Parts: sequence; structure tokens; C-alpha cells
Amino acid sequence: MPAHVRTLTNADLPAVTDLLARRPFENVFVASRIRTGGLEAFMLGCDVWGYEEDGELVSILHNGANMVPVNGTSDALDAYVARIGPIRTCASILGVAGEALSLYDKLCQRWPGAWQRPREIRSCQPLMVISRGPVVPSDPRVRRIGPADAESYFEAAVSMYTEEVGVSPLDGTNGYRWYVDRLLETGCAMGIVEDGRVIFKTDVGSYTASTCQVAGVWLRPELRGRGRSVPAMAGVVDLCREQWQNVTLYVNDYNTPARALYRRVGFDEVGAMATVLY
Repeated sequence: MPAHVRTLTNADLPAVTDLLARRPFENVFVASRIRTGGLEAFMLGCDVWGYEEDGELVSILHNGANMVPVNGTSDALDAYVARIGPIRTCASILGVAGEALSLYDKLCQRWPGAWQRPREIRSCQPLMVISRGPVVPSDPRVRRIGPADAESYFEAAVSMYTEEVGVSPLDGTNGYRWYVDRLLETGCAMGIVEDGRVIFKTDVGSYTASTCQVAGVWLRPELRGRGRSVPAMAGVVDLCREQWQNVTLYVNDYNTPARALYRRVGFDEVGAMATVLY
């Protein structure tokens, strides 16, 4: 049977689950989405393609606003690129560094045009994991953020996103507000509130049964440089580990202070991710 790409369905869930489990820390984003939405586009919001060789699932591609290859061999990426075509609909390409960057390069070579105009390429984002309690004392004020602090949390989230990505997440769709509200509703928004104002925030953006991925870590600018981030992040680890065994995150390689912060808390670097932003 020749190698080929096809759109996956829920009938493929066992094979997809096995493939994702080979690299659980790297694949937590895609595994989380599939765990809650399955493989049907009407539930997930996008297609998931599979690359098969001799009837065996070798690789998958999450083909949504975030385009994410999983186990992207050279042959699989070539096959995806041929099917993707010259029109870009995704907002980013992300994943294991070698695979995400190779997919980007192949798209640019095969389809010159929109694929060649990224806003930013973050080519090395160390993937960090902690599978034990933090090695420093925790700030006991870290808690899940509820509806009473929703407005302050939303303001903090907008500030974090704008600072991190370089553009505001606010647009006419109100999509970012929906996203933050969903974090609050599901208990995935965490932080510290002082005098009715969120001064530290983070959230669990993706999770499986055993692993969560923390994102959106932010401390009010005027409070930085005072040693507050380390106990706050330790508190996040404590809170996350009430539900998940492993806490993961990835960070830009040039963000030396953040990498040092996470190492002080007890995170270890276990790999590298990459993101191409459009």
C-alpha cells in the first residue's frame, strides 16, 4: 500500500493516542485538543491529517489555526506540504523544533508567497518539565481565579499576550475574551490577587490525564526584580500537581531570566520547541 495522507476520524483514535504517547511532553497540546474534541472536524474545529506507510499511521498534522506536526518525518512533511498548498490559513506553525522548522522551510520552498512572510520565528524554545514538588518555598496565595476576579484577570491576560506576542489579542470577534472566560470556567486560570487586583497570573493551556502545560506566566511590571516570581511559580506547581503528575512549559531561549526562574523552581530542560508566528 503506497504512502498517503488522509483526514482522520474518531475511528483512528487508538492509533493517534498511541502515537502521541511516544512523546507526551512534546505532544501535550495536540493530545489535549483531541482528548476533549476527538478527531472529527465539527467538534475539534479543524482537520487532523494522518500520514500512513503500508497501512501504519506514522505521523499526524493538527491543521488548525495552530499547525502542529507530530512525528513529522521528512517524507510525512513533504506529503503534508503537497496537500496544504499555497494558501495559508493558520496563524502559526509550532511543535518540536526540528519538525516545525522543517515544515516551515518546506512550505516556503514549495509554495513561495504567504508562507515566506512570518511575523516572527522563535526557533528554539526549551521545553521544561517538573515531575515533583518545587524545590523552593511556595507562595500560599496562589489559587485558582474565579468569577469575582474575572475582569482583573482578563486585563492581566491582555497585558501578558501583548507583551509576549507583540500585538494585542483584542479584535472584533471577541475570541480572546471567550478564551479567557473558558480558562476561568474550567479552573485553569491561576494567580495571586492583592487588593482586588491580579498581580501574578498563569494558566493551564493544555492537559492530558497526567501532564499539564503552563502558559501565560506574567507578573505586574512594577513588581519584577523583587524575587516574587520564584515562590509564585512554585505555588503554581503545587496547585497543578494536585491534579497532574507532570507540569510542563516552554520558553524562548533568549529569555534568560525566565529560564533561570524555572530552573530555581525545579524544572528540567528536556527538549526544544519552535514557533513560527504569522
